[in-house]
Amino acid sequence: MFTFRKRSGEGAPVPSKPGWWQRLKSGLSRTRASLTSGLAEWVGARKKIDDEVLDVLETALLTADVGVEATQEIIDDLTRRVARQQLGNVDDLMKALREELIGLLRPCEQPLGDSGQRPFVIMMVGVNGAGKTTTIGKLANKLRQQGQTVLLAAADTFRAAAVEQLQAWGERNGVDVVAQGRHADPASVVYDAIEAARARQIDVVIVDTAGRLHTQKNLMDELRKIKRVAAKSDPSAPHEVMLVVDAGIGQNALNQAAQFNEAVGLTGITVTKLDGTAKGGIVFAMAKKMGIPIRFIGVGESVDDLRTFDAAEFVDALLGLDGNPP
Repeated sequence: MFTFRKRSGEGAPVPSKPGWWQRLKSGLSRTRASLTSGLAEWVGARKKIDDEVLDVLETALLTADVGVEATQEIIDDLTRRVARQQLGNVDDLMKALREELIGLLRPCEQPLGDSGQRPFVIMMVGVNGAGKTTTIGKLANKLRQQGQTVLLAAADTFRAAAVEQLQAWGERNGVDVVAQGRHADPASVVYDAIEAARARQIDVVIVDTAGRLHTQKNLMDELRKIKRVAAKSDPSAPHEVMLVVDAGIGQNALNQAAQFNEAVGLTGITVTKLDGTAKGGIVFAMAKKMGIPIRFIGVGESVDDLRTFDAAEFVDALLGLDGNPP
């Protein structure tokens, strides 16, 4: 079994490797500023939590790209608490907000599992610039650290230097890469990789596919073909179809997720580049709208900056808390 999960029980997050918590808080600083800038100060000046306070909070959530549906659910729940006189001051409000945000994310807090199949095939999809190949390199490193053997499949035969980039990650991690020539059939590469992994008794195959716009039908058809051909080698493959999405694109991430899910049936999502955007609230919108497990988040370029998604840890870092429930 893979051992990505960091949490144990329902309490505070299990302490992570030193430095991660500060990197996460720092990485979410722009989104935090978008969400809380002036909010606590404005709300703190009010004598009570009323409709005007909730209106300000609603605007802040929308500004941080939490999304209309998720924001409406949060505000409706907080409004009911106000009506029941459960929120008497700003501390009560922030505690309730934390609970609401964690509640939205918790159903999608599902670490990458292991079906027990060997090789376990992970098919990575996403548009150009989302950080897909870099995420593959980081994921390969994680698996190697956990004692798994890994093989990479260079199925992006369209973009110039894509194979070379993947091979560089392979060399860095001590992982072999199955590749063919430029413009080779991507599905053929994947088939060869799965067969090679089976012959070598490799644990995990990670497939790098060409970045594409979700509106490019011919390229989406290519993904469908890759998935069909993988199933010819192993009827249960691919065992994970993971979308890599750039947090900085905000609400467009929902369109990408919907289109890729329709084409190939997503089983997981990795959200990257959270450190470079004020739109990190898109994680909540994705959880509410799509309900697809969020496997990992990325907040930097370091290999250690790709981490298993943890709902409470994410919310506490976003709100600037100390990592322990209030």
